[in-house]
Amino acid sequence: MAKRLREYINSDYFNAANKMRAKAARKRIVAYVESYDDVYFWRMVLSEFENDKRYFEVMLPSKINLSKGKKQVLMNLISNQVGEAMIACVDADYDYLMQGVTETSKKVISNPYVFHTYVYAIENYQCYAPSLHDVCVMATLNDHLIFDFEEYLRLYSQAIFPLFVWSIWYYRRPNYGEFCISDFCKVIETGHFTIANAYNGIANVRHKVGRKILQLQKNNPDAKETYLALKDELKKLGVTPDTTYLYIQGHHLNDNVVMPMLNKVCERLRREREMEIHSKAVHNTQMRNELSSYQHSVENLASMLKKNNGYSRSPQYQKLKGDIRRFLKRFDKKNQPKDHPIPETEVQPTTTPIPHGHHEDSVD
Repeated sequence: MAKRLREYINSDYFNAANKMRAKAARKRIVAYVESYDDVYFWRMVLSEFENDKRYFEVMLPSKINLSKGKKQVLMNLISNQVGEAMIACVDADYDYLMQGVTETSKKVISNPYVFHTYVYAIENYQCYAPSLHDVCVMATLNDHLIFDFEEYLRLYSQAIFPLFVWSIWYYRRPNYGEFCISDFCKVIETGHFTIANAYNGIANVRHKVGRKILQLQKNNPDAKETYLALKDELKKLGVTPDTTYLYIQGHHLNDNVVMPMLNKVCERLRREREMEIHSKAVHNTQMRNELSSYQHSVENLASMLKKNNGYSRSPQYQKLKGDIRRFLKRFDKKNQPKDHPIPETEVQPTTTPIPHGHHEDSVD
């Protein structure tokens, strides 16, 4: 028997609270997230689906002990507390690609009230290659395209893809400790980044990856068939040789690959703008004023990257939105007033393919 009020707080609790509101009042859906950094991301995701009938409130899993993280969020799921009025929103990590091999993975991909990012973490979305030039413009106010971020991350992804398959291969087995995620991240480090020699780092990664793969093949001589099958499965799940960077550990991608690259590019763009001011100023006073104005106008790069929402056009983000749409269709149907039935055309089953892990029939 529950001894504390918070143990009674589940989806039924919020459903009951919704029923006590006036009929015209909007229904509240509570969305639990993993950490402070996740609040803004999920607010941006969910706000697109708010209307005059429903709204979301994004919360951390515990206001009492400040505990955070996916496991704490999923305690609601384990206790059968999530439901139509209370959902969990988490980073996919490797759980999406594990496809139910572990208990946590089963919960993440199969429960209709748990939503995940598809990419490894929010940081991966923020590092979405087609949006990185825009981040540089926000941070430097200079729109000069001096580096091809998409090409760089495409080649980087191609270099690490074969070893990434091995990483998932190991994580689907009891002996995953023999090649854990930290081992994988060490191999795929690019080293010191410079714009002039950017692709030398990728060549170095390709060399290290090839060497490690030979070692893993030697340690697992009978793994060829299962490795190739997994490779095909991962491609069907959206992991292509060109987009592998979206599925590796988010902190590694941000701290060791993308930020060093953005820092160098933004340094050059700022210098370029300052040199332009120097060359065009009529006198020293004008030069100082213009430089001061420019330096006060530029923004912190790390902050701009965190606020980057250019990922909204990525296929992975669209899959996430599709999951939420299907959930809300069921939510709206359940909360439709009995004296105002939903027209038949509005309750027909969706013809849009449902991404693996969120099945309509799992609701019943």
